[in-house]
Order: sequence, then C-alpha cells, then structure tokens
Amino acid sequence: MAANQETQRGRAKTGRRIRGLDPMLHMERLLWDLGYLRVAGVDEVGLGPLAGPVVAAAVVFEAGSAALPVDDSKKLSVARREALDLRIRDAAVGIGIGCVEVEELDRCGVRKAGLEAMRRAVCALPATPDYLLVDACTVPEVGVGQSAFVRADGFIHSVAAASIIAKVYRDALMVRLDSLHPGYGFAQHMGYGTAMHMEALRRLGPSAAHRNSFAPVRALRHGQRVEVNR
Repeated sequence: MAANQETQRGRAKTGRRIRGLDPMLHMERLLWDLGYLRVAGVDEVGLGPLAGPVVAAAVVFEAGSAALPVDDSKKLSVARREALDLRIRDAAVGIGIGCVEVEELDRCGVRKAGLEAMRRAVCALPATPDYLLVDACTVPEVGVGQSAFVRADGFIHSVAAASIIAKVYRDALMVRLDSLHPGYGFAQHMGYGTAMHMEALRRLGPSAAHRNSFAPVRALRHGQRVEVNR
C-alpha cells in the first residue's frame, strides 16, 4: 500500500514537472502531434515608432525540442533579450527576418507594412514551414496554414522567440540610424515618441529616417507647431 502511494505521488510529481516545464509549447506540441513538424512563430515589432523600419521575424524550432525561457520581448530587459536572442539563434532550425523601410511604409501605411514584414520573414525561412502561429493577425500571401492569437508573444513559445529576434534586430538598426542621424537619440528610444525624441524633432526637424505618414512628423514637415510633453 505504501509503495503504491509512493508510486502515485511520484507520477503526480512527474506530471506536474512536465506540465510546468514548457506550458508555452502547448500549441507547438498540438501541431507536432498532427504532423506539422516545421511550425513557425511569427511576430513583428516597430508599428508605433515615429522613425525607423518595421521588422518581423519567423522562428522554427525542431519538433519535440524543449522550451527556452522566452517571453514577450516588451517584458524583458535589454540584456535579457540579447542573451535570449543568442540562445534562440543557436537552438532554432530556421529564422527568417523581414523588414519594411520608412519610404515603403509611408506609401502603403503602417498596418500593411507590418503584414508585409511578416510575409517577408516567412519567405526568408530556409525551408517552407508547415504551419504558422502568428501574433494578432494572419500573414497574407504565404500559402501556409496558420492561426493568429492576440498577445501570442506572451504564451506561445515560437512567437515569443520571434518577438525577441525581431526586437533585437530592429534595435540594432536603430543604433545604426543613430550614428547616421545624430541628435535624435534613436539609440535610446528606438524611434518611439518619447519627450526626448519630440524635443529633438522640434529642434532639428524630421530626418530621412522619420515616418512622414505619422501626424507629428507630418506636422513638423509642414512647419506646424507640435507640443512637447515634459
């Protein structure tokens, strides 16, 4: 009797450990079990900034692989994101990155730019994925089955990984833009409309890296006054 109870306790403990080990892999596991072995998580970053490109990433892990301690990139420190970026790149069997620059973004609009960046990321994968798990919206014109979930980067492993890859990649681009367009502080705020950025915009005027389709930039291009919140 005692031995039987010990066995049951051991099984319960093992079950809790397995369930708690990688809950973010739940969707991938379901798809792997259905035969979709190359499951790509897809996410984009940079829809909101006043400057710089929109960047998306698609990440595929080997079927049956263990979870990394990933999360929504916005919840992670810079150091944590960069460390995980290296781990993801080491563990993934496929990574694709898509980028839509400012000029194209201004022509097509930021929403379409985000979708196009995700499409390019999927197409940049070394092998066509069997299925896509996407943050918030489906990817157009890829010919692959997919499911989209709001805030997927917070609870789906491959999507969280994609958000980290895209964020680290875009941040590096913004640091480069900071050296090309000094004075705006791109390396600090990554193009977002912070008080520091707005003050620099008011003082220097928009640069070639700024999005003319965004209201504050457009107003300054036309010589209109833009208030800076201090």
